Amino acid sequence: MRPAELNRLTVAEAVDRYVELVRAKTVTGALSPATAEVYARDVATLVALAGDGAVLDDLSGEDVDAVLLAFARKPDGRRSPQGGQAVRAAPGTSLQSASSQARFRRSISALFKHATLAGWVQINPMAAVTVSARERGGLRAERRALTREQAQGLIGAARELGGQEGEGRRDERMPLRDGLIVLLLAAVGPRVSELVRANVEDFYTNDGVRYWRIFGKGGRTRDVPLPEGVAAALEAYLLGERGAGPPEEKALLLSWRGRRLARGDVQAVIDRVQARVDPERRRSVTPHGLRHTTATHLLADAVDMDAVRRVLGHSDLSTLGRYRDELPGELEVAMRAHPLLRSPKSAG
Repeated sequence: MRPAELNRLTVAEAVDRYVELVRAKTVTGALSPATAEVYARDVATLVALAGDGAVLDDLSGEDVDAVLLAFARKPDGRRSPQGGQAVRAAPGTSLQSASSQARFRRSISALFKHATLAGWVQINPMAAVTVSARERGGLRAERRALTREQAQGLIGAARELGGQEGEGRRDERMPLRDGLIVLLLAAVGPRVSELVRANVEDFYTNDGVRYWRIFGKGGRTRDVPLPEGVAAALEAYLLGERGAGPPEEKALLLSWRGRRLARGDVQAVIDRVQARVDPERRRSVTPHGLRHTTATHLLADAVDMDAVRRVLGHSDLSTLGRYRDELPGELEVAMRAHPLLRSPKSAG
């Protein structure tokens, strides 16, 4: 039930009380300390953007829209400034990643939900928020899907690694592994956590087809068939660099020290392979950007949506919307191959 009287707290006062409550939940195990600190950090950002003297109940949907836009333009402290200079966003662009923006929105939504129940606000302003993800800036370029030419350039560079010897530092002398990582990410689109968790025993052959049993979110598993080129790269790696690794280690992807590869190492691998691509076809991309690339090109090629959902490991078809990016020339190709205008097949 709603409290009988409204408590007109300032944003700063409300956040202080909310953070105390959130941190108290870590004692009972209702929240992990890490999650509690994320909430605390995000609502502290809300104070900075909305103004600590503002009354929480006075914030409208438009005010929260302005906060969301301001957060989207806020420099991401985790990313190194270029050349030591502060990074500024151009008009209409975003410096915060889509996932950071979604997390921030969830955090302040939780605050306002509590504020509504506690009697700090009469109406939850989140119900009137209208700013879309596209207006907040959407995905960074490196998290968007590669074009066909860019993706083919990266895949081509990954395939070429199979016939080369490693160069540079010891951690860079694993070309078969590096090529396999890029091929799996670009062709199968796993989450980076699923990739580094993969074990050798997760790959099996059935009726001549190589499969990867992927252990995903929520304890769900999916068996994804590997394209022939990816299966060949897997075999080359298993017989080569991986076969030389410690036999007691179950992990598929090993560091040069013979240990399971860490999530943070995957981006460096992609960057090394990307450096071999012709500059005209090269564009920086993250592991999640390659997941977008997989989904976008499978859907653009009219692959069944449910099949794409199963490849990516989602439980709901609607989730595919956020993995679907526009491609240049896509509409022109679709209209040229219009199914209603194709010549009918000759009879019998």
